[in-house]
Amino acid sequence: MAAMVELEGGAFLMGTDDREGYPQDGEGPVREAVVAPFAIDPHAVSNTRFAEFVAATGYVTEAERYGWTFVFAGLLPADFPETRALVGAEWWRQVFEADWRRPEGPHSSIAGREDHPVVHVSWNDARAFCDWSGTRLPSEAEWEFAARGGLVQKRFPWGDELEPDGEHRMNVWQGSFPDRNTLADGYLGTAPVDAFPANGYGLHNTSGNVWEWCEGDFRDRRGAVLGKAIRGGSYLCHNSYCNRYRVAARTSNTADSSSGNTGFRVAASV
Repeated sequence: MAAMVELEGGAFLMGTDDREGYPQDGEGPVREAVVAPFAIDPHAVSNTRFAEFVAATGYVTEAERYGWTFVFAGLLPADFPETRALVGAEWWRQVFEADWRRPEGPHSSIAGREDHPVVHVSWNDARAFCDWSGTRLPSEAEWEFAARGGLVQKRFPWGDELEPDGEHRMNVWQGSFPDRNTLADGYLGTAPVDAFPANGYGLHNTSGNVWEWCEGDFRDRRGAVLGKAIRGGSYLCHNSYCNRYRVAARTSNTADSSSGNTGFRVAASV
């Protein structure tokens, strides 16, 4: 396991007023945020690390207890039986017996994906891992401070260009979503947790790959709690419908929800 990255914290400009953003998500206005010194993992928790936690504790995830979770239809075999789709996002299919060990259902496994981020984990599952490992989830401010890698008001952890000099820097959807992925970045589903170059603070995949749970509540403009915040986007993000792979972007899900594109990384106070 790679050592945590210790950051001195301080003030930074959080959020964005970029017209590409989603005002309803509360990305803006740009405001000064201050974070205390903290440490954060250079990458998301992998299947191997989560397996160690389960072996030590016998923990059963919420997806396992519910007996199903949502899987991206494009990862299912052509002859997979028809199951319920998520209304408004029909590329998500309800798959029974899918969980972190079997990301696409009982016909699948994590063999060969041990170094990929664990998925199908809820916020509650992530918090259970933190309790075991003596860590915590990062706040949104900590997450964004770390994800920016020391850059000021850039769209991505490396700058403003999506693909500088034609180089892919993250794992997001390539082609036309949701029917055709050219795999130009090398991946259809998840990528290894240390794939692609690290940002200026040594963190990998703070854009794309998997959404990452944060500690705090996600509130709308009126202050109502809609769920728990997730940051970073995933391998399913595409600018035609969801360019939330920008470092200022944010969205949410309920604390007991899981899916095939959501994981987490851990932090600690120093």
